[in-house]
Amino acid sequence: MIEKRYVLSFGELATIETNNKNTADISVVFIHGWLDNAASFSALMSQMADKAPHLHLCAIDLPGHGHSDHKSADNFYPFHDYIDDIYQFLTILSPNRLVFVGHSLGALISSCYSAAFPEQVAALIQIEGFGPLAESEDKTVERLLNGIKSRQRIRKKPSRYFSSIEGAIQKRARTNLVSCDAIRPIVQRGTKQIDNGQWCWRHDRKLLADSLYRMSFAHAEALVERVTCPQLVILGKTGYEALKGTPKKSNKSLQFVEVEGAHHCHLEEQIRVNDLILGLVNKI
Repeated sequence: MIEKRYVLSFGELATIETNNKNTADISVVFIHGWLDNAASFSALMSQMADKAPHLHLCAIDLPGHGHSDHKSADNFYPFHDYIDDIYQFLTILSPNRLVFVGHSLGALISSCYSAAFPEQVAALIQIEGFGPLAESEDKTVERLLNGIKSRQRIRKKPSRYFSSIEGAIQKRARTNLVSCDAIRPIVQRGTKQIDNGQWCWRHDRKLLADSLYRMSFAHAEALVERVTCPQLVILGKTGYEALKGTPKKSNKSLQFVEVEGAHHCHLEEQIRVNDLILGLVNKI
């Protein structure tokens, strides 16, 4: 695994990569979930690199996450800006055919990107996510109000510290309903030790603010219908219940598979998820 950094308009974007993009035909770009980082896919990438050395594999730290730079003090990471960030990044990364693997927030980002730029995306794998988040229009004012108030709370809220990295690992393991060993790489990449010996999260605290806006169901459906590449949606059996009712119509190239595990099922069922991803990649 090689650590790299790419200069975008907001600052530097950090990645973990393996295999040679100059000799590969396909680049698989992994996009992690909210408050996670590129290490969410490190174990999966190691297995995939052994089975498919002809693929270039690249996991990114989204802006404000992991080792990537934070955005400016007045930027609260609105969802659509991630599409712009990915677009800038891909113009630098590689001319290879592109496969997205997105988890949670990363699935939402990669699905919207695939709808906006279908000519760039050869295949799309969404883990515990399907299309953008949406809600009814009658919640628009409430969401705006709560979003503004959440920003003010974050400005005033003190940072949280841990006496050891193990404390942070145990906290995330309980929150995400996975083992400490499974979540450890994410926490190790997502924390830092400060001068007094304590540990704190690396991510930008502004990421904790509620969104000011969410698409309507009609908006979300319009985007989902514009994705034309082969798609695979992987859901954890005990993952987010809201995804269980995901519509199964759409195009014929869309496949849904349920695996053991919760929202971070790709950490719990790495072999199964790896085989599913390669199964789709090999078809293209």
